[in-house]
Amino acid sequence: MYIIVVGCSRVGITLAQSLESEGHNVVVIDRNRENLQRLGRSFSGITVVGNGFSPEILKEAGVERADALIAVTDNDNANIVTAQVAKKMFDLEKVFARIYDPARAQTYQKLGVHAVSETALVVDSLRQLLFEK
Repeated sequence: MYIIVVGCSRVGITLAQSLESEGHNVVVIDRNRENLQRLGRSFSGITVVGNGFSPEILKEAGVERADALIAVTDNDNANIVTAQVAKKMFDLEKVFARIYDPARAQTYQKLGVHAVSETALVVDSLRQLLFEK
């Protein structure tokens, strides 16, 4: 698959490296060139400096041929705008957004964006561990 990852935080880096190791073509977009350098020399994918919600930056990243886009910046609003641009302007079907505020998940779902709440995942995992027998 040709996958665009927007946001080069720890999650973005780990996700991009994992996807690449599975044989996928990966493009990582981040506003900060230094963040992209943290991918390391072993990362052979493409890196693009810029805002992931910019149509021009998405075109540079190859959104027209992408199979999926995953927005994992540290900003819920940036993630949803990026996801909306990918869905509405480029008709990309597989669009995912990381969110911190689980209350926003339903809103994102209504917009056709698969939202993953980091907060909800951590809470669920901790509760499972707590009550594990």
